[in-house]
Amino acid sequence: MDQSVVTLRHIEKTYANGTVALGNVDLDIRRGEFVSLLGPSGCGKSTVLRIVSGLMTPSAGTVSWSAGTSAAADGSPNVGYVFQDPTLMPWATVAKNVWLPFRLRGISYESVRPVIEEALDMVGLSAFADSHPRELSGGMRMRVSIARALATKPKVLLMDEPFAALDEITRQKLNDDLLRLWEANGWTVVFVTHSVFESAYLSSRIVVMGARPGHILETIEVPEPYPRNEDYRSSPGYAQVCKRASQVLKSAMSRTDHL
Repeated sequence: MDQSVVTLRHIEKTYANGTVALGNVDLDIRRGEFVSLLGPSGCGKSTVLRIVSGLMTPSAGTVSWSAGTSAAADGSPNVGYVFQDPTLMPWATVAKNVWLPFRLRGISYESVRPVIEEALDMVGLSAFADSHPRELSGGMRMRVSIARALATKPKVLLMDEPFAALDEITRQKLNDDLLRLWEANGWTVVFVTHSVFESAYLSSRIVVMGARPGHILETIEVPEPYPRNEDYRSSPGYAQVCKRASQVLKSAMSRTDHL
């Protein structure tokens, strides 16, 4: 995991209304790591993710991708994006929702049916390929969104608080499933969350952010080995990571309150 997949240098973002969302952010995402962007609402976590994905252009600074990460003919990076909301088409079946990124590129459903079936199998939804979103639970709808991102076989998976709206039991189950898929497939994952506990469970590295403007406060390496399970959630190592991340956040929010 020594080689950087994407490097951000001196990233700034100012919106049209004058809001300074990010100020001088430097970040290296290493190949094969699971890195979480942790911080309170409004600290620029999602803005960093959108800039990495190419959905948003920084006001200043550079985003550099390593050789071998590009897949498209235009040289754009091979990136999958999972939003906080599943954003599924209610009139389409689960399989047709997973087909969407291919459909937008003019690729027929039949030609990628095996790829769609493989992605649904990865998230445990093979039996629901012909179901509609209204027939699924919240956790299952999020699985469809993840399958849609995985179907394109991304080298980098970007996830913007995908489990925030789910109940704790479903959230922990999807955390476990995500780690299983990450370990099995060797992806690089950048995961946005405001949960200290979620970041400490999932991550090999936690990037803690503060606001006004958004900036990196501290990077916390998580040395605990994978695979992780319920035993890890009750371990001293997990408690130590949670404590350190909480301390950094508390300090940052205290400084912000006085601005």
